[in-house]
Amino acid sequence: MTGLLRSWIEAANAPDCDFPLNNLPYGSAIKDVAPHLGEGAFLHCVVAIGDMMLDVTTMEADGKISCGEMAGIVLDMGDWTNFMALGPETWKNFRSTLTDILKENSPHRTLAEPYLVPRHGANLVMPFHISEFTDFYASRHHATNVGTMFRGAENALPPNWLHIPIGYNGRASSVVVSGTPIIRPHGQLKGPNDDAPRFGPSARFDIELELGAIVGQPSSGPISVAEAFENIFGYVLLNDWSARDIQAWEYQPLGPFQAKATATTISPWIVTAEALAPFRVSTPARDVPLLPYLGESAPMLYDVALEVGLAPEGKAETIIARANYSEMYYSSAQQLAHHTSSGCPMRVGDLLGSGTISGPERENRGSLLELSWGGKEPFILDTGESRSFIEDGDTITLRGHAAGNGYRIGFGECVGQVLPARR
Repeated sequence: MTGLLRSWIEAANAPDCDFPLNNLPYGSAIKDVAPHLGEGAFLHCVVAIGDMMLDVTTMEADGKISCGEMAGIVLDMGDWTNFMALGPETWKNFRSTLTDILKENSPHRTLAEPYLVPRHGANLVMPFHISEFTDFYASRHHATNVGTMFRGAENALPPNWLHIPIGYNGRASSVVVSGTPIIRPHGQLKGPNDDAPRFGPSARFDIELELGAIVGQPSSGPISVAEAFENIFGYVLLNDWSARDIQAWEYQPLGPFQAKATATTISPWIVTAEALAPFRVSTPARDVPLLPYLGESAPMLYDVALEVGLAPEGKAETIIARANYSEMYYSSAQQLAHHTSSGCPMRVGDLLGSGTISGPERENRGSLLELSWGGKEPFILDTGESRSFIEDGDTITLRGHAAGNGYRIGFGECVGQVLPARR
C-alpha cells in the first residue's frame, strides 16, 4: 500500500490528519471573492489539504489551473456537478495536477499559496447538485437484526434479500449538508393496541449509519458492475434519519415513505474513488450465487472504519457504535448496476445510500433501533443517561476513515442536531 505523500503544508503530514495529500477531497464553501470578480459572498469549489483548503474556483478564474484544454471555465458555479460531468479522465488529470502543486518541494508552491484559506470556521455547503436519491438495504447484519426483531430469527431475511440489492427511491429535496438542524417529524402513528392512528411527533426517531456513493456519469440503459464502478465519482458519509414509529404504520405494502422523508444528512467533503482505491476489498462469500449481471470482476467495497457519536445537548459525546463499510453484502457498483438494469437512466449527481452499515457485535450496530433492540434494551451513555431513540437536543456525529501506512483518508464529520417538533 502506498505510504504518506508528503506536502509542503505541514499539517497534512500528521498521521491523524483526515486530509493528507493522499486524499484531496472536494467541497464547496461560501467565501468573499477577490475584488476583480465582484463583491459579496459566492460559492467556491475548494479542496481540503491539512488544516487549509485550496480555492480552485478563484484559481481557475485567474488562469492558474484548468480542468482541461477544451473544458473552459467549469468551477464558476461553486459546486462540483459540472466537473463530474467531464468524466473519469478529467477527474484523474485534475487530481494529478493538484497533487503536483501541493507535494513537498513542489516548484508550484508560490502559485498555490495565495489561494489557500483556513478550513477552520469555513461555511461549507452542499458540494454538488443532487439529482435523485436512492437508499438501499445492503448490510446482512442490519437486515438480520431488523428481521429478527419483527419476524423472528428463522424468517429474518426476506426471500429476495440474498439475490437482489433491495432499495427504494427517496427524496433528493430533503438531503441536507452536515450542520443543518433536523426538526423532529410529525406523522401518523399507530401502536399495536391502538384502535385507530393518531397524528403526532415521532417518539422513535432514529439514525442510519451509511456511506453515500455519488454518480459522476450519466447512463441511459443497463450498465455492467464494472461500468458502474467507473461511473462513481466519490463517497460521502450519510445519515438517513428515520422515524421508526411512522415507518411501522405506513410501510405496508409499499415500504418507507414519510418515515424517511424528513432529512438525509451528508458530510460536506467528497472523498474521491481514486483516493479510496488502495483500500478496496471484496464483498463476502455468497450463500447463493448472484445472477451474472451482479457479478464483480474485482474488489469493489472499501475498508472504511466508521463511528457514531451521540451528545446530549450541552454534554459530552459518547461513541455509541463502530462499524466498517467492508461488512456490506452488496457494493455501490452492484447497487448502481441493478438500478440501471430496468433501463432506468442515471444522472450526474445521483446519490446512492449504502443502507445501514452494521457488524456482527452489538457495538457494531449502525442504528438505534438495533442498539436498543427496538427500545427493549436501552443503552447507557457516558453521561449516565440512557437512550432507546434520539431525544430533542441530541447531536449525532458520523465519522469515518480508511487507515493507510502512516496516513489516513478521512471523511471529516457528518453532524446533525435534532430539534423539537414545531407543531
